[in-house]
Amino acid sequence: MTHAAGALRAPLLVLALACSAVLSGCAPLVIGGAAATTAVVVTDRRTSGIQLEDQNIAFKAQSQISQQLGEAARIDATAYEGQVLLTGDVPDEAAKAKATAIAQKIDNVKGVYNQLRVGPAAPFSTRSNDTWLASKVRTALLNARYVPSGTINVTVDRSEVYLMGKVTQVEGDYAATTAAGVGGITKVVKLFNTISREEAVRLSGSNSGQPPAPPTSTQAPIETGTPASGTGGGTDTGSGIQAMPIK
Repeated sequence: MTHAAGALRAPLLVLALACSAVLSGCAPLVIGGAAATTAVVVTDRRTSGIQLEDQNIAFKAQSQISQQLGEAARIDATAYEGQVLLTGDVPDEAAKAKATAIAQKIDNVKGVYNQLRVGPAAPFSTRSNDTWLASKVRTALLNARYVPSGTINVTVDRSEVYLMGKVTQVEGDYAATTAAGVGGITKVVKLFNTISREEAVRLSGSNSGQPPAPPTSTQAPIETGTPASGTGGGTDTGSGIQAMPIK
């Protein structure tokens, strides 16, 4: 190693250690074109702490539900700002209700969107197609104007796409319309945390002006899911989304 390379390596190492010590206040360090941490997405509008918390929530929910329901259930869990989306297949209604109850007990969970289907587990071909469709939707969002793709989570189950993220009303409409236009998608469900344009500017650090209204989708239908009100169990919101509020 040359003296110059050694001199450059030392301050970079110090900076990397400093970032790991105060993760919530430091963006991912980029060295040689690669991020030093892959746990935090720099363009995500959540804080790094919330991103990691959501990852832990999703892992715990999927792990605990799978362990308690057994091999007859196929569970996928996604979390965004404490809201948990459950997709997959369970053998009966009792198992579906139990999955919600398990997810509710996890620390920092604010609500549960239970989209589990009652019936046989989807075959491998269906799951492979869902993975391919999710990739297509993410690529479409990345290439779409007015869509903050870095802060949107994409989940596809049986060709239906669920979008979670912190976006403005217009941004959410653009994202949903874009996803609805992807070939193979049969339905789009918006589970967004809607924020003001001013909040979006503050979080993104840029002000590109208010985008025009998005075109009306002529492809897959678009639905909006909102958490149910009240403190009693799950309530069908009328949009195909079952939200379980935490008391």
